[in-house]
Amino acid sequence: MSGELAYPPPRGKERNLEDRVLEFPRPEEDESGGDRRAGGLEKGVKALIIAAASVLVLELLWILVISPCMPLSRVEVTSFPGLDRRDVLLHAGIGEKSSYISVKSRTAERGLEALREVESARVTKRFPNAVTILVLPRAAVAMAFSRVEGRQQPVYFDRHGILFKTGGLPPPVRGSASLSLPVISGLPLEGDKPLPAIYLPLFASLDRIRYADPQLLRAVSEIRVNKKPFDGFDLILYPVHSPTRIRLEPNLNEETLRYVMLMLDVFMERHQEIEEIDFRTETASYKLKEASSG
Repeated sequence: MSGELAYPPPRGKERNLEDRVLEFPRPEEDESGGDRRAGGLEKGVKALIIAAASVLVLELLWILVISPCMPLSRVEVTSFPGLDRRDVLLHAGIGEKSSYISVKSRTAERGLEALREVESARVTKRFPNAVTILVLPRAAVAMAFSRVEGRQQPVYFDRHGILFKTGGLPPPVRGSASLSLPVISGLPLEGDKPLPAIYLPLFASLDRIRYADPQLLRAVSEIRVNKKPFDGFDLILYPVHSPTRIRLEPNLNEETLRYVMLMLDVFMERHQEIEEIDFRTETASYKLKEASSG
């Protein structure tokens, strides 16, 4: 009876037992550790992105919101003698507390152009806190003499016919470094009151002639505005080197003035004493000086 228990187990059953041992699953500790490391890396990346985004938002707030509201860090002014930086900023309405937001370019330009010696002004804002101002002066194309405060004083006109300077030294001459200016007489001057519109094209014509050939205007001593009895006017020119009067239509131009000077040279070469040459018609006519009865 005890002999039956001593027999070894069957070989097949041992083989099945070994197979079952080999089929046990592996421990999952490595997989759970890898998941934890991946989760930590993802959280680090998210934190870095959030930090970078926060810095970017702060920089944008500084540039777009805070800096434009702060006082200007740089104001560049380009002007001309007689109008210094302090006056420019005063008339532009720009002070120590002005900011990029508070400066209105067109308003500042109008304030500067209200000065009669200023022809144009340009105010440019540079984001976020800088402003550039360029002021250009009026340049004289002609002068006249007017009674101001009880005495005769020179007054100066620009190409638009605007009287922008009274008395003092001649201002910059448009189109030439020379200070020589044609003198215009016969204008209806009433203090600083603007000239009637009928006379304004004359100054534009003088400006074009000066740019085309400055020597032509240097040969003219005076231009008299001769008012017609009913309407309009004509011109009487007095050359520098000749006593001859020249009558012209008001639409003065380079070609006509050049022809006038050529005719004067011809008469001078012939030693003819001419009192007046009239160029108001297609065919020029002239008047000889009367012989003295002396």
